[in-house]
Amino acid sequence: MVDDLIDLNIRPARVEDARGIAEAHIAAWRQAYADVVAESYLANLDVEARTAQWAEILENPAPRTRVLVAEEDGAVAGFAMIGPSRDEDAELGGLEIYSIYLQPEAWGHGVARELMRTILAEVPSEVPVTLWVLAANARARHFYRRHGFTPDGVERLDPIGEENHLEVRYRRN
Repeated sequence: MVDDLIDLNIRPARVEDARGIAEAHIAAWRQAYADVVAESYLANLDVEARTAQWAEILENPAPRTRVLVAEEDGAVAGFAMIGPSRDEDAELGGLEIYSIYLQPEAWGHGVARELMRTILAEVPSEVPVTLWVLAANARARHFYRRHGFTPDGVERLDPIGEENHLEVRYRRN
């Protein structure tokens, strides 16, 4: 899919991107969490249902929330979503990266780096940005560290299917 970044376009998501976002979201989950999350949960992720969820998000965006897509050759290679921090201890004006996912074939080609750079370029340097990542996702944790995020010591259990998974909060300030 992505051999170089010459044809990569990072842009605000549109409602018509909902299916491409849903497909990237599910494909990324199935690949990244294959050995972490129950196989039955991953197998039951539904593109149609996820497309409807993303269409609703894009049709009725929450205040100060932004979804970007990385598009190559007219197809969604990945996406990212940022908005106000949802954490109880969030600083006033703090932001949270809710998600950043790519089609697995786009991994390692700079697409996530370009999405992250684009998102962070819009954030004033004094504004803290947090994100949550599964503790078992070493690849993502390494990626976030390379972009200036560090674990801040806060953890939580995230119920995924019938199991709880440890998540670690990362912060960039």
